[in-house]
Amino acid sequence: MAAELHVELVAADRSVWSGEATLVVARTTSGDIGVMPGHQPLLGVLESGPVTIRTSGGDTVVAAVHGGFISFADDKLSLLAEIAELADEIDVQRAERALERAKSDTDGAAERRADVRLRAVAVLH
Repeated sequence: MAAELHVELVAADRSVWSGEATLVVARTTSGDIGVMPGHQPLLGVLESGPVTIRTSGGDTVVAAVHGGFISFADDKLSLLAEIAELADEIDVQRAERALERAKSDTDGAAERRADVRLRAVAVLH
């Protein structure tokens, strides 16, 4: 069993994060899943939610992910997201304003996106 897995987090418009990790936690349509080196191959549909990556160097990388797919085989994990942004790229005040605007407009999808962005930032703090 390998001690690490290679992770690629890709959004529709860019590569968000790539590197070696010991654990990745993501939300799928079947529930939250943790993937470690040696995990059984899998293919799943990502739900909107924070993705947490424990790097081989001991750091934690968190991203807000909105939809997409997760695939794992041969200690290679691919997260192919419709939208993804690293927590440290998120402007908290802007996300809070977007959440309030979405609530007042009763825009459920926008409200979920803003909520996920704020939860991703909260994981790091």
